[in-house]
Amino acid sequence: MQARTFRPLTRRSAWAASVLWMGAIFGFSSLPGSSVPGGIGGYAHFGAYALLGALLFVAFAHETEPGRAVAYAVLTASLYGVTDEFHQAFVPGRVPDAADWGMDTLGALAGALTALYALRALARHREGSAGR
Repeated sequence: MQARTFRPLTRRSAWAASVLWMGAIFGFSSLPGSSVPGGIGGYAHFGAYALLGALLFVAFAHETEPGRAVAYAVLTASLYGVTDEFHQAFVPGRVPDAADWGMDTLGALAGALTALYALRALARHREGSAGR
């Protein structure tokens, strides 16, 4: 399957959405510890980075083949997770946590793979509809 079948967003809008979501993550990470509800940390990290992984996958799919797009998306999101944890060291009431970074990386993997399979299914559906 070629990268051109992965076009739910234009190349530019996929990259813009990825960068905007990174900014939103930065904003959430800037909240003091007292503003963060307890007990949702791991879920929030997983969900935020699942969306980032999916957005980055779509952006990278414009640049390379799907398997590499998944790898690049997960690597990029994981590295961003490292910077996010470092940033939290400077926010009152927040601390860097390797477990959070692990959830970031797992979320990015889940998001990128979900986007890959969803877009492949969409491409198959479109190919089937075009033959009718």
